Amino acid sequence: MPHRRLSRRTRAVGAAVAATAALLGAGLSGSASAGPAGPSAARTLHTDAAPPALLRAMERDLGLDRGQAERRLANEAEAGATAGRLRASLGADFAGAWVQGAESGTLTVATTDAADVRAVEAQGARAAVVRHTLAELDAAKARVDRAARHHDSSDAPVWYVDVRTNQVVVRAVRPAAARALLAAAGVDASLARVEKSADRPRPLYDLRGGEAYYINNSGRCSIGFPVTKGTQQGYATAGHCGRTGNSTSGHNRVAQGTFQGSTFPGRDMAWVATNAQWTATPYVKGAGGQNVQVTGSAQAAVGASICRSGSTTGWHCGRIEQHNTSVTYPEGTISGVTRTTVCAEPGDSGGSYISGSQAQGVTSGGSGNCSSGGTTFHQPINPLLQNYGLTLKTTGDDDPPGEEPGGTWSTGTVYQAGDTVTYGGASYRCLQAHQAQPGWEPPNVPALWQRT
Repeated sequence: MPHRRLSRRTRAVGAAVAATAALLGAGLSGSASAGPAGPSAARTLHTDAAPPALLRAMERDLGLDRGQAERRLANEAEAGATAGRLRASLGADFAGAWVQGAESGTLTVATTDAADVRAVEAQGARAAVVRHTLAELDAAKARVDRAARHHDSSDAPVWYVDVRTNQVVVRAVRPAAARALLAAAGVDASLARVEKSADRPRPLYDLRGGEAYYINNSGRCSIGFPVTKGTQQGYATAGHCGRTGNSTSGHNRVAQGTFQGSTFPGRDMAWVATNAQWTATPYVKGAGGQNVQVTGSAQAAVGASICRSGSTTGWHCGRIEQHNTSVTYPEGTISGVTRTTVCAEPGDSGGSYISGSQAQGVTSGGSGNCSSGGTTFHQPINPLLQNYGLTLKTTGDDDPPGEEPGGTWSTGTVYQAGDTVTYGGASYRCLQAHQAQPGWEPPNVPALWQRT
């Protein structure tokens, strides 16, 4: 998209940012280290009290000390909120956002209009002026998704939108296979990049979050996140672990439940309804069996730290590399997954990915292992919850409901960035994808909602 002169919309953005700046404290100082003068994102998203098991895993896998890990989580929470506000104000110019840095969590926001730079910098973020909007890149990636339904992509098994390079990237064992896939999709060369890679991802078969369960008394997978559907309790997991109707038993081999829904390939999502012997808890199994609390499902930004719990390899941490990734396994292609640097091994499938206290997704597949390192993909949790009408079990969902002031906002609904709601006579725009829960009413969570 060509650059253009300062438009009426852009001038309005500047005015809005000036008004917002009055609410800021010291600003981000080039990083995501500060935010609105009200409650911090870390406080409202409950990431300011990370459990010791998660912090230890971040120290081990990301080379941080305890203080750095705590500051990184706080900065990443603030970065997500700031990126959400800028996405809303930049509108069609928005081209993605990412955080970088072991501790400071520097936030970069990309735009296709140079006139937006001041608006970005006014919120303490770095600005990157790029050629393509995020909408353009997402549309190009969707064309590759459609082309892969009719073309063999086994030698070009992974593709995604890379906001940091403003391109659609195809990783391929044979670069010629990637070029053929892009040609079939009609994606212009300026939008795409081919990377040679020996990786051939596969689902991590062989079969509280992270606990083992067994399918039909045979294969083993890992629980993702406990959920409810009305009064029915259960858990979210990976679709490749089992088919609808398959029975499950727990880590102790006690009869547990039945797969109620399963999608794979295409997506990699499923949920299991459990019997009365099993109770959903708001926890993921951490190092040494310690409980790690889950307080919500706000999606973390590209570059943010993320940790995984699985029944084979336990706790491991890494970074989010890309959202909206597609990957071809021997069984077919799945889309909409997130690519990470966290390692995993067979049996970890279905297990929990969590950033701070925020549920991110369930383990799908990958390459490598936890000895030599590797790449993994997770099915994001919010689309899974939405698809099956599930409610994530969190530490706050037993709170008594307060008086509802009226409006379209409702608990249990999965909101995407840009969605609008009304609450208490006011209108709000969603800043970060999440599932609504008691205590996260729009006026209470400025990290997730912006009054319009």
